[in-house]
Amino acid sequence: MTSDQKPEARHVAIIMDGNGRWAKRRHLPRAIGHQRGVEAVRKLVRSLKDTSVECLTLYAFSSENWKRPEEEVGDLMNLMRKFIRSDLPEFLANDVRLHIIGDWRGLAPDIVEMLEDALARTANGSRTLAVALNYGSQQEIARAAALAAAEGEITTESIAAHLDTAQLPPLDLLIRTSGEVRLSNFLLWQSAYAEMMFVDTLWPDFTPEDLRHALDEFAGRERRYGGR
Repeated sequence: MTSDQKPEARHVAIIMDGNGRWAKRRHLPRAIGHQRGVEAVRKLVRSLKDTSVECLTLYAFSSENWKRPEEEVGDLMNLMRKFIRSDLPEFLANDVRLHIIGDWRGLAPDIVEMLEDALARTANGSRTLAVALNYGSQQEIARAAALAAAEGEITTESIAAHLDTAQLPPLDLLIRTSGEVRLSNFLLWQSAYAEMMFVDTLWPDFTPEDLRHALDEFAGRERRYGGR
């Protein structure tokens, strides 16, 4: 990229926060907030073909989310099942490749089977939707370091090669919705030189236009990677 070219974000990650608060403000059950959050995901994925984004990584279910009430966790798992069933044909039609990060094989067996099928059927997609399921970044780094140690010397390169995101482009931009300003154990290693944006919009209200605004702001930033 020459000095007069604006940077384009190839890999964007989003901490999708605010479903519960969105529902509470409207005196609705939290489950409705999560459903509206899935609709926001659907609209965003459809819009990717009109952007520079080659990979969108979404924080869908963290390893800490198991601490939530059993009913809410059950609602989230059922929503995941519905999303995979309903959106797999759309992924195929729009040339989207599904990639999962996290300890997703620790989910319910039927969900694991559905994910394995979706991964196989979308393997040749040109754009990637990476979904973090049962994911914790500290745990990911520990696993990667252990694998690197088993193979020999531990270096930044050997750890990076064993991260769940090793097949993805370097992270350019991380966005968190809902006004919270923290990473919540998400892509800690990958965020080392990523640009970050924290927006007040609750996730169900986040639109493709909001993403385009974020990409425009990213294009106006100067990325120095520690240099001048």
